[in-house]
Amino acid sequence: MTGHHLVMGTLTDYLSGGLLEDTHDERYRQKLARLLVEEKGYGKPEILSRHKLFVQAGTRKAVIRVDFLITILNKKCMLIKYAPGSIVTRRRSALAISRLVSGFQVPIVVVTNGLDAEIVSGSTGDVMSTGLHSIPSRDELVKIRNTHLWHPVSKDRAGRESRIAYAYEVDDACPCDETICRINES
Repeated sequence: MTGHHLVMGTLTDYLSGGLLEDTHDERYRQKLARLLVEEKGYGKPEILSRHKLFVQAGTRKAVIRVDFLITILNKKCMLIKYAPGSIVTRRRSALAISRLVSGFQVPIVVVTNGLDAEIVSGSTGDVMSTGLHSIPSRDELVKIRNTHLWHPVSKDRAGRESRIAYAYEVDDACPCDETICRINES
């Protein structure tokens, strides 16, 4: 056992071909990666997984992991946040992260537990649809990309969103969560 996850050996990452620890959570992430490529039409190079994101709340700093970022024609267009349990409780954190991963608001935010999903408008925070089947296909995301208003996220807004992400992703994390790197300054 590592941390609080049962490690069942290793598995091959669908996107990179590298070896990863085989956990229940990682199996769901792999299922999502396969869905994106095999059913939704994304190319593997368009999917960035395990993206590291710096967050800060006052003097407290950390690096968290973003499960999946989908880039279409050099724009980050969709963020996918996986976590076990209730997806409703992950929505605000995912929206905050979607305002930090780029200088612009990511148009589509997907919050999923691997069994169900909420597809959320990054701009409004409204749930647009539910279910893994309703994750936008590549063709649908291209249309969204072409009509989205790419307003920059202000420095002030990014600071507030970073605090929210920190509270949800770092303060609320299990102390043995090894995907978070808390940065201690001395």
